[in-house]
Amino acid sequence: MAPDGGVKWAMAHTHATANASGPLVGLKVIELAGIGPGPLAAMLLSDMGAEVLTIDRPRPSDLGLPQEPRHETMRRGRRSLAVDLKHRAGAEVVRRLVARADALIEPFRPGVAERLGIGPADCLARNPHLVYGRITGWGQDGPLVHTAGHDIDYIALTGVLDAIGPAERPLPPLNLIGDFGGGALYLVVGLLAALWEHQRSGRGQIVDAAMVDGAASLATMFFGMRAAGTWAPERAANPLDGGAPFYGVYETADGRHLAVGAIEPKFFAALLAGLGIADIAPDDQMRRETWPAQRARIAAAVAGRSRDQWAEVFASGDACVAPVLSFEEAPRHPHNRARDTFAVVGGVVQPAPAPRFSRTPSTIQGPPPDPGAHTDQVLVAWGFATDEIAELRRDGAIGRQE
Repeated sequence: MAPDGGVKWAMAHTHATANASGPLVGLKVIELAGIGPGPLAAMLLSDMGAEVLTIDRPRPSDLGLPQEPRHETMRRGRRSLAVDLKHRAGAEVVRRLVARADALIEPFRPGVAERLGIGPADCLARNPHLVYGRITGWGQDGPLVHTAGHDIDYIALTGVLDAIGPAERPLPPLNLIGDFGGGALYLVVGLLAALWEHQRSGRGQIVDAAMVDGAASLATMFFGMRAAGTWAPERAANPLDGGAPFYGVYETADGRHLAVGAIEPKFFAALLAGLGIADIAPDDQMRRETWPAQRARIAAAVAGRSRDQWAEVFASGDACVAPVLSFEEAPRHPHNRARDTFAVVGGVVQPAPAPRFSRTPSTIQGPPPDPGAHTDQVLVAWGFATDEIAELRRDGAIGRQE
């Protein structure tokens, strides 16, 4: 998107630590390259000012990276060094780096890091202060610990997937719940909690962030509602899952959609007034037997105008109505523009750092690096001699940055 499209352009620094700002400035994090939650967790830490070093593979891998590194937006804001973790000297490079780090993100299946010589025991022996963050789908123990899986599998086992979608079948909610919500965010919370505890004990520890655990935790409220008998087991039969006419998505005259979230009575009344509906009694809002008729009446009203026309009608009211925007449209919305919710880095539109801090604002430290682009630079900065680096390269323990 061009700069005049209303999206703030972020400075593309020559390397990730230039002009870093945020509450985590001074924190040193090592990220062992992976997919999904590990990179997002590292991105969040980098956005908040941490110095994040990503250890990539010296040769092309199956990590699913785009052909152009700039499109791998979750890898933004850190430096990359290429290390062969299967090489004995490569594993020693990691252990030496760990000795000067505060935290590590490890995304492998249980047992892999131990076999490589960079597991928790190896790393904590080198640095007892280290917080060693492990991110997996099933966790570090249990009968499924060595079983492959993805987001959809983890949320399936927690009951979360069964509650999402139309009545006919569950619907995958992207990979926002298992990978990112239950994985990356819980890993970041765990790392920061362990780092806070380190301030008192002076000791490091292991953080076991399992996506299955995090996804279950995110659903805590709904387990409570189910136990209380206020949440029906069927999909699309409850106030927050599309079952209620006042909380759902309706198609507009131009084939687009309007999101309605008028839960409270005063918001429901504002919705009916905005739609020009006088034949639904506001007091009937919570009478479930009237929901099908209410939904049909609201759908018919919404279908009478375009999405943007309805957006204008509800722009200044309290009906809890919003236009459903595409990824392309969202950065141009006036509210998102006013808050600089999106930024452009390396020509790629992407979300800006969140959350926001009053004294120590976060910043995008730079574009996603080419794998191994800073190998020599990082090793020198972290205490390796130039002759050691040359020998490691000759031996095939490190790569890139020629």
